[in-house]
Amino acid sequence: MLPILFLIPLLLSTTSHASNQDFCVADLTASDTPSGYPCKPAANVTSSDFIYTGLSAPGELIKLINAAVTPAFVGQFPGVNSLGLSAARLDLGPGGVVPLHSHPGASELLIVKSGHITAGFVDSANSVYIATVKTGELFVFPQGLLHFQVAAGKKGAVAFVVFSSTNPGLQILDFALFASSFPTPLISKTTFLDPELIKKLKGVLGGSG
Repeated sequence: MLPILFLIPLLLSTTSHASNQDFCVADLTASDTPSGYPCKPAANVTSSDFIYTGLSAPGELIKLINAAVTPAFVGQFPGVNSLGLSAARLDLGPGGVVPLHSHPGASELLIVKSGHITAGFVDSANSVYIATVKTGELFVFPQGLLHFQVAAGKKGAVAFVVFSSTNPGLQILDFALFASSFPTPLISKTTFLDPELIKKLKGVLGGSG
């Protein structure tokens, strides 16, 4: 009984602290840190901090992949700071693709708004999970795993994605290999790709080395 009585003040203190910290709107004038942005003073918080309109319009398609990803991370949407979630809009033209990539800091939920998207991921046992996701359907990508999205059929597609982090991070496999200064001999050694093919891909994506 005594240990329980001892915990009551601690629980009350924790509850009181939580009620005073309903949100922490990011102060984007300060520097980001591993624990996130500091909070904007509560007196300066307004309703506009909790709405973001940047996903209402299509993004500009990147010619190489015929796709656009428009983020609503903490840097664009300060109201999500400390809440453990963020979002993005995905626009895919016909044949558009978001190449193999991973988000080290978050799982991802894909919600298809229009069209069909073939989506999939590879797990740590090298099992592959692929599905064609239709309008109104959802697909989930576990945190840190390589995954992709491709417009299915002859039309484009639009989707929204939700992340389990305010800043999920991003590493695109092709760009890491072929848009960087990663030396060609080492890429060949570690991937078993032909050096001439690597040089060709570096020429397309702007890499060196």
